[in-house]
Amino acid sequence: MAQLNLAIVGHVDSGKSTLSGRLLHLLGRISKKEMHKNEKEAKSQGKGSFAYARALDESTEERERGITMSVAVAYFDSKNYKVVMLDSPGHKDFVPNMISGATQADAAILVVDGSNGAFEAGMKGGQTKEHAQIIKSFGVKQIIVAVNKMDVVGYSKDRFDEIKHTLGTFLLRSCRFEESSVCWVPLSAMDNQNLVSAPCDERLLSWYSGPCLLDAIDSFQPPTRESEKSLLMPICDVIKSSRGQVSACGKLQAGTLQNGLKVRVMPSGELGTVRSLERDGSQSCSTATAGDNVAVTLQGIDVHHVRAGGVLCDPDVPVAFARHLELNVQLLDGAQPMLAGSQLEFHIHHAKEAARVVKIAGLLDPKTLKVAKRSPRCLLAKQVAVVEVLLQGPVCVAEYSKCRSLGSVSLRALGNTVALGKVTRVIEEQK
Repeated sequence: MAQLNLAIVGHVDSGKSTLSGRLLHLLGRISKKEMHKNEKEAKSQGKGSFAYARALDESTEERERGITMSVAVAYFDSKNYKVVMLDSPGHKDFVPNMISGATQADAAILVVDGSNGAFEAGMKGGQTKEHAQIIKSFGVKQIIVAVNKMDVVGYSKDRFDEIKHTLGTFLLRSCRFEESSVCWVPLSAMDNQNLVSAPCDERLLSWYSGPCLLDAIDSFQPPTRESEKSLLMPICDVIKSSRGQVSACGKLQAGTLQNGLKVRVMPSGELGTVRSLERDGSQSCSTATAGDNVAVTLQGIDVHHVRAGGVLCDPDVPVAFARHLELNVQLLDGAQPMLAGSQLEFHIHHAKEAARVVKIAGLLDPKTLKVAKRSPRCLLAKQVAVVEVLLQGPVCVAEYSKCRSLGSVSLRALGNTVALGKVTRVIEEQK
């Protein structure tokens, strides 16, 4: 059965964690005993409606605040896929964590709150547009738009059509998703309507005859894998044991891993050996292939040289790392003007570095991507341009045309994503 890494994204309070928790419960991944415990604890805190979300929001702070802060990972099987579910935070403060989840995704569910006013808030000042643009820029081409909380609007077809028209226009025109790759599913996570089977509420049945959420997931085209290429695994997390062992966690983007294999950790260049492998959270395995989410326990290596934002690669094909890069970027709607000298936060796979714009080489025609104006003084919202950035520290990187996972970038400033783009040239590779 093929593996599918599925990001759950959307504006805060759209119901992502409740949807994810309800789905896991319906598919038998959360026991009745565990669900009863969650319900009891949620009610005792005066947050009865958060019972399903507690299955994924496991930290004390997440449960007290009622928001997802980190990317929660869960697993379930559908008819066609072994699904790795990446429940991403929707709050503006935790967009960098959401980006980390997006970099691992093959497909996504964009959850929107269908209730009156809430959808509009997510579109106007919230993270609905930002999340959609981020997942597209990191290579996700297939999405389900889950219009949640339809029970609040009486399963109104008019409301669903209004949301589909407004958001659909943005997804097709601004994000450039293909219409055939966007599936629209009206549902209610709290009311258990249209998640794993056809809805039973007559108000929804009277006008909707499309797939339920689980069937829509199964309708995704299988992701292509690059198992034949050289080993490449961006490190999203590092686990250090009290016995001095270190495990690198992440999605294997290319190649294969097996016990006893020599690997190189970049950017340090250190060599290590794969001592053991775990897949899907806790299952020991002897081999992992492209697409798998794995924890790789390494031996013969200094634990200080293995860190999130680094990359595991083939010893004979080390990944480049650099500080000076040329990017093709598009400024997002509402972004402040960008000038030479602008200070930014640079995100690429799981790495984050302070950066400075050192040159704006040219303004591009957004349709043809040909130079429309050389060396403009500044860039404005929605413009496309070629810029040079200098990073405070080196990151593992590749040109987007050669490696999508090491060439997709996002730029942030003052807590907002201001531009998305691609690495077009590594200006000065570090040794």
